[in-house]
Amino acid sequence: MSFDQGVSLDRYMLIPRTLIFLRRGDSYLLLKGAPSKRLWAGKYNGLGGHVEAGEDVLSAARRELMEETGLQADLWLCGTVVADTGQNPGVCLFVFSGESQGGKLKPSIEGAAEWVRFEALAGLPVVDDLPVLLSRIHTMRRGEAPFSARSFGNERGNWVVQFAD
Repeated sequence: MSFDQGVSLDRYMLIPRTLIFLRRGDSYLLLKGAPSKRLWAGKYNGLGGHVEAGEDVLSAARRELMEETGLQADLWLCGTVVADTGQNPGVCLFVFSGESQGGKLKPSIEGAAEWVRFEALAGLPVVDDLPVLLSRIHTMRRGEAPFSARSFGNERGNWVVQFAD
């Protein structure tokens, strides 16, 4: 059975992914990428990953959090970021935050999850857009309207994040 949604391969497409910033006071659970990772080896980033076929984004975020850390959390949507990768398809990040509801922190093949104080980010090797996104999330409270942003690489090879007004 097919449900026509106007999908056309000549249009710009997006791969859905989740990005999770679990919070505990002024600290965030970040993943230091394993040395063997193809992308972001040795750099700190949020948790998360791909949304699988047939999965909604909140369920995907919960699954990724469990797979990467062994933790459960009451997550809420902070915003979306359309990442222009310079090719088709691009990436759409569904950014979540929340407080841990329990579980035992476990290691993952993706890297080591660590609680990092917000103020300590400046001294760590991080993914380019992490400081901008986490600064925005750090000021947000549950129930606020989610942000909308786009990110892209600039001429110096760094990621830029632009928030919509």
